Amino acid sequence: MSQIIPLLNYEEGYREKPYIDTEGYPTVACGIKIGPKGAALSNYSFSVPREVGDVWLESFVNKTIGNMNSNPSIVAALKACNEARRDILISMAYQMGVNGLAGFKNTLAMVAAGNFSGAANGMLSSAWAKQTPNRAKRHAEVMRTGEMKVYAGLLK
Repeated sequence: MSQIIPLLNYEEGYREKPYIDTEGYPTVACGIKIGPKGAALSNYSFSVPREVGDVWLESFVNKTIGNMNSNPSIVAALKACNEARRDILISMAYQMGVNGLAGFKNTLAMVAAGNFSGAANGMLSSAWAKQTPNRAKRHAEVMRTGEMKVYAGLLK
């Protein structure tokens, strides 16, 4: 069973009230941008309960998956994945966009070939891993093992 919604809630964090993200955008729930960079938080006087945010997130995930399915190298990688590895690729696409994930050409080719250790190493040697090292380490471990053990007790 997919763990993508709890995985993204853990990795992105969840806040019911709007906040300014690390890039300066007003954001809410599970990292969902709600306005232009630099906009004042006073423009946003609402909250998003977790149940609502999860439905909203599921909609974004479905759109992301649809976009992933239009990229042949991503499709080939997804076909080689079990559910846990698939969730990792979806998480990466959610975080950096489908085009960002598509830039992992060698990593995706290794996934498609079933070389999951090589793919994990590729993930860890990327600029993405330097920007979000803890997330990248967790994601690489799931890619390597095909199991979500590194997230045991963390996903709700």
